[in-house]
Formats: sequence, structure tokens, C-alpha cells
Amino acid sequence: MSCAQCRGIATFFDARLAARELKRYRRRGPLKTTRLLLDAIRTEAPGARSLLDIGGGVGAIQHALVGNGYEAGINVDASPAYLDAARTEAARLGYAHRMHYHAGDFVELAPSLPAADVVTLDRVVCCYDDVEALVTRSAAKARQVYGLVFPRVHLLTRIGFRLANAFFRLRRSPFRTYLHPPAAVDALVQQAGLTRRVSRRTLLWHVWLYAR
Repeated sequence: MSCAQCRGIATFFDARLAARELKRYRRRGPLKTTRLLLDAIRTEAPGARSLLDIGGGVGAIQHALVGNGYEAGINVDASPAYLDAARTEAARLGYAHRMHYHAGDFVELAPSLPAADVVTLDRVVCCYDDVEALVTRSAAKARQVYGLVFPRVHLLTRIGFRLANAFFRLRRSPFRTYLHPPAAVDALVQQAGLTRRVSRRTLLWHVWLYAR
């Protein structure tokens, strides 16, 4: 990920947005696509004990898994504000001592991070310019299952992403969104020795889970 994109993520996903999303999470729980991913993980990896959550946001996946029995979790995020929100909620729920938090670009940090039974990227692929590096390095960390939530490619998402990026340009934000081809993402994961076991979708999102 470019330095500009990292700065854009930290600026766009700021403390104000993190607080708003944490409030929504506390009131309504995980988003529908996150719930679909969690259901798939529980079905396909019932004995999993560790989590690597990349771009974990306010921590919905961490709260559901590490907060309910996993022995350890790692959260890597380019947004310090979202890391703080996830840590705050983990402390409130009483499991922060089982979590490790890393601020920065996962691709750069990957060599220093351990593997985990479960690796998740929930709405992260669309925020990363170098999809090959992101998927290759993250899939290599998955001992049991690897879960993705990322955009479908069709007219609505093409228009939506163009409008979003036009907005960011007008605001002079370095942050951009990326609509990576699903076939390319799938090929990269399979090259890492993983097989897709679950494939769900909503109007805008793919929810895929792979197993080793």
C-alpha cells in the first residue's frame, strides 16, 4: 500500500467515524456480511483458537471470536482510531489481554506477524491498491481458514466506486477505493494452497471462506 493510501485511511477512518461505527455496533451488532462470514468460520473451523484480523475496524470479528473463547487474536489496521475503538470494546468485554494490536500496513508488517488458525479481511481488499501482495501475504498466514468480504463487480459497484473516488479527489484526500476482479482474488488465494468452501453474496458484496 502506498504511503499516500495509508495516510488516506488514517485520515478518512478517523476518531469521529470510529465512534459512530462503534455506537452502531453496540446497538445492532455485526453487519450482515460480517455475520455471514462468522457463520462460515464457525461451521468450517469449529476447533480454531487464534485469529488474525486484518483491517479489523471496530473489532466485530474479534469480539465474536476472541471474545467468545479463542485463545489469542491479532488486529492489524492502518487506522489508529479504529484500533483504539476495537481495543476499547475488547477491554469493555473483558478479553483485551488476549489481543495484540498493530498499527500500519499489513503487507509491510507481515514478516513479523505469526500465523493464525483464522485470517479475515472484512471489506479490506477494496481499500488496498496492491491486491497481489495483500492476498498472497495474508493467505500465507492462514493455518485453517481464510475469510474475505469484498465488493462484487457490476454496474452498481462500478458507478459507486467512481463516485466515491471523485468525492475523495474533490476533498483532496489521498484515500481511494479499488474494485479488484474477483477471479484474480480467487486465483491468488488458491495459489496459496487454499480451497473455497463457502461462497455467499449480497447485492454489493462477496463473502468467501477458504480452507487449507
